[in-house]
Amino acid sequence: MLLRLRRHLEFLRLTHVLANLDELLDSALRERPAHAVFLENVLYREVASKTESRIDRRIRNSGLNERKTLEAFDFNFQPTVNKSFILELGRLGFVQRHDDLVITGQPGTGKSHFLKAFGLRACQHGIRVRYARCVDMIDDLHAGLADNSYPRRLRSWTSPTLLIIDDVGLGQVRKRDDEPTAAHSLFNLIDLRHGRVSTAVTSNIKLSEWGKYLGDATVAGAILDRLAMYGIRIDINGPSYRKHLADERAKNSGTLPMLDCPEH
Repeated sequence: MLLRLRRHLEFLRLTHVLANLDELLDSALRERPAHAVFLENVLYREVASKTESRIDRRIRNSGLNERKTLEAFDFNFQPTVNKSFILELGRLGFVQRHDDLVITGQPGTGKSHFLKAFGLRACQHGIRVRYARCVDMIDDLHAGLADNSYPRRLRSWTSPTLLIIDDVGLGQVRKRDDEPTAAHSLFNLIDLRHGRVSTAVTSNIKLSEWGKYLGDATVAGAILDRLAMYGIRIDINGPSYRKHLADERAKNSGTLPMLDCPEH
């Protein structure tokens, strides 16, 4: 009978129950719950296991390289950040409304932390997410020009319900004569997503500098125009938390902290 039960569980792909069958049966013998209670407990554990597996798979497929949370953010270190507003964004209403989100500020101020936390919550709520640094996304699109996979790659970036484009302004975008500018590639993507699904962006440079960075001021203006139409804008004007941690480590270890690079 036990062998048949295992075969039934395997056929139904109730993998968690199958892996923990002995424990579940021992518990039933000890506690003697009502049949309906026992069955509900078994099915609950299977559903919980499958739900967790799906969330993990969704996070892995999203490209999120860190599992940041809003609970881990030190709002006291960045008092200019409106905590209640960030927590409200964390409820993901902007994703349901298909709003866009642009967060600007110097490196280390928490921009990426917020978007990664939003991305993590979205994965946990069954929302399809994709995360990438801006330069990596542009490189992926441009690679499609060489092997004729550009339309497929563009669709893969267009389709997620929440696309997170991190660190506009960091890293060097390719500028070859035989390729469209980064601005054109990004415009094609944003234009296809505009008003349909949410795009969240962080920028380490001023929005007025996007044209120079992306290679075309006019097209960069068109990108920002679309992001602004359904957009939420946040600017974080504060110190770098990474530098703060480095200074604390240096203080505790008795070494000298890294000096800021002089401006040229």
